[in-house]
Amino acid sequence: MTLPADLTLMTAAEARSLLDNREISSVELTRAYLERIEEVEPAIHSYLHVMTDVALTQASDADRRIEEGDIDLLTGVPIALKDILCTIDAPTTAASKILEGYVSPYDARVVARLRDQGAVFLGKTNTDEFAMGSSTENSAYGQTHNPWDTSRVPGGSSGGSAAAIAAREAPVSLGSDTGGSVRQPAGFCGIVGLKPTYGRVSRYGLLPFASSLDQIGPFARTVEDAAIVLRSIAGKDPMDSTSVPVEVPDYLANLRQDLNGVRIGFAPQYTVSGMEPGVEAAVKVAIKQLEDLGAEIVEVSLPHTEYALATYYITAPAEASANLARYDGVRYGNRVEGDNLIDTYLQTRGRGFGPEVKRRIMLGTHALSSGYYDAYYVKAQKVRTLIKQDFDVAFQSCDVIVAPTSPTIAFEAGSRTSDPYQMYLADIFTIPANMAGIPGISVPCGFSDGMPVGLQFLGRAFDESRLLGVAHAYEQAAGWYHKLPEIPAT
Repeated sequence: MTLPADLTLMTAAEARSLLDNREISSVELTRAYLERIEEVEPAIHSYLHVMTDVALTQASDADRRIEEGDIDLLTGVPIALKDILCTIDAPTTAASKILEGYVSPYDARVVARLRDQGAVFLGKTNTDEFAMGSSTENSAYGQTHNPWDTSRVPGGSSGGSAAAIAAREAPVSLGSDTGGSVRQPAGFCGIVGLKPTYGRVSRYGLLPFASSLDQIGPFARTVEDAAIVLRSIAGKDPMDSTSVPVEVPDYLANLRQDLNGVRIGFAPQYTVSGMEPGVEAAVKVAIKQLEDLGAEIVEVSLPHTEYALATYYITAPAEASANLARYDGVRYGNRVEGDNLIDTYLQTRGRGFGPEVKRRIMLGTHALSSGYYDAYYVKAQKVRTLIKQDFDVAFQSCDVIVAPTSPTIAFEAGSRTSDPYQMYLADIFTIPANMAGIPGISVPCGFSDGMPVGLQFLGRAFDESRLLGVAHAYEQAAGWYHKLPEIPAT
């Protein structure tokens, strides 16, 4: 390929080719991204911590590895990490005051795997506090802005990781998806976001929100790049009992250019009142393109989808209330001294947690309390089982399911902060996949009012190869991934 004037215009796969052929060095590539970060961060605020010295040292080491022929998929390739992934050489704050300045004594498993492969860590990206939110406005360190329109949100909770890709501040990044926190911001920012099957990627070292729902996944400009990252981080981990010992296939070998023989399901439950006309129109055009590529579109039914949002907002806060009990100022993180131990707990948590985190802790604690546990949490788990069974039945008649990623385009910053219910509705199409534990991917499928629209594909558990293949075929035919935002000067 021809060497571009701006190295940040390349995909990770293109960078891999140039690095392997010694046409560029990892140090050159890393410097290009660090310069880009310095240029656009005042407008975007994707990062909470830029790891400049670490990145340049890793890049120099990667260049030596490449010279010696010790090359892995991401050797020398820069990557950004959501700030809920533990790192030994940068703070891990979960965008919360309660962990301000905290540096973990160990790496998250995905971080360790990337480090072993010689990837280059550009920095830690902004997020809603403890990954609780749909807009990255809940960060204690300031909100992230959408690169397509800085007056709008990038989505959440992994908004910093998504915005970094759209703004060309990284070629690939990692986020986490508990109810759509990879796919929804990918849709809002016009990039690719993949939530793997629950258990496909180790959660060890991921600061937990809801342990039965959380899953780490990649952001990228292209499906091919997302496949590269998934291949690099997936696999059984003895430190995570929920990671599953199933073979990690060569996802790149299964990318395809057509959809002949593929059955794609569409559920009427994913067409809801309140969906913006521009989103609905873009999705209809995309489905027609899938047919043109040879796919057969079949109608499937997911009758319990309407209960997914309510089920999620019982399950996730309940698990969060248990997981966040550890943040008390005793062992790590900020501590506010009170008159006694109980007062110290109250002062530390009262000042350390933000409003949304407090709201979800209270909701979850109530749902788990005596007299309400059976009425709320137990009932939610029964409905969750029905949601999973709906998908099991649907996949008997189709290979993947297509749906909008979100019912709207990215909304104006501040427009939903006073209405939690409207904020929660932003994830109405992404939450069912987390409840069922299945993989999902968002790819750009057009624009509405100048903002990106996301198209979501859902697949069977551990069938990411087929999911990536279908998404890649659509992406290459539609070509929306070529479009990049112009970021205004600050």
